[in-house]
Amino acid sequence: MGRKRCVGADCSKMAAGCCGVKKQKLSGSPGSGGPGGTASGVAGSGHCGSDLGIGSSAAVAAGNVNRVNGLGGPGSSSSSSNSNTLSPSSGGSYNSTALSPHLSPGSSGSGSGGRKMVVSAEMCCFCFDVLYCHLYGYQPPRTPRFTNDPYPLFVTWKIGRDKRLRGCIGTFSAMNLHSGLREYTLTSALKDSRFPPMTRDELPRLFCSVSLLTNFEDVGDYLDWEVGVHGIRIEFFNEKGSKRTATYLPEVAKEQGWDHIQTIDSLLRKGGYKAPITNDFRKSIKLTRYRSEKMTMSYAEYIAHRQHHHYQNGIGHPLPPYNHYS
Repeated sequence: MGRKRCVGADCSKMAAGCCGVKKQKLSGSPGSGGPGGTASGVAGSGHCGSDLGIGSSAAVAAGNVNRVNGLGGPGSSSSSSNSNTLSPSSGGSYNSTALSPHLSPGSSGSGSGGRKMVVSAEMCCFCFDVLYCHLYGYQPPRTPRFTNDPYPLFVTWKIGRDKRLRGCIGTFSAMNLHSGLREYTLTSALKDSRFPPMTRDELPRLFCSVSLLTNFEDVGDYLDWEVGVHGIRIEFFNEKGSKRTATYLPEVAKEQGWDHIQTIDSLLRKGGYKAPITNDFRKSIKLTRYRSEKMTMSYAEYIAHRQHHHYQNGIGHPLPPYNHYS
């Protein structure tokens, strides 16, 4: 339920961009005409408007895999209540206890019943491996040891101390993690239409986040979701009668400081809706809420992790075939 983003032929007309240069300023009034009355989200465009700051419609269908971007602000921090950011221990060595993800109280990443998280540090390391090998022309890394179960997933790249968005594309179609992370590592790094392809020089400043989407639920009330806990995906009909979809990952609304109405209105603009947004129209949308498990790792942490596992413990999947670590 909720794993297919598009319905019908309109999928091919949707664009991938959803983030902008500035945070969006929205009115929380139920009867407002949307975010600032502007609509930078234009169907068929993968880029975002610098005024609205959130961008265009949410989806691109490519072959049998539906691609979508779910982030909402390139200047936003990558940390959230349902994410796990790894940090090296003191002295520059990696503390092995930091490699096991843990959740803060009330985090949405645990799913129902407090089950063990699936997302892991090795998934971020694998994404870095894939990108490094591609950029330097080496053979792709070997098959990793983490689970290959199918999940809807996103790979997000941010860069610099301010963690500006550098690429984020994912899918609501469940994919086996080994092939899915390989594909979306490169798709988000090289084919996000809002940004130029990533280069070798950018690697040391990168942060990689892996988000696995879970607990999809269709809800009857467009307000029936919790900020900071649920990601939301909406379906609606635009002014021309075409069905459109758009999504935000769970961290977006909290990072932007939005309430429910502001998030919904932003998502409608992101999906390309240009008309005034009324409360009656909001009630007409179909909303699916979901949760995610998220892991974030910097390039420096990736190097420390790889050195720790390879040279000290001999665990984790083998290093890619290059002497970058020597």
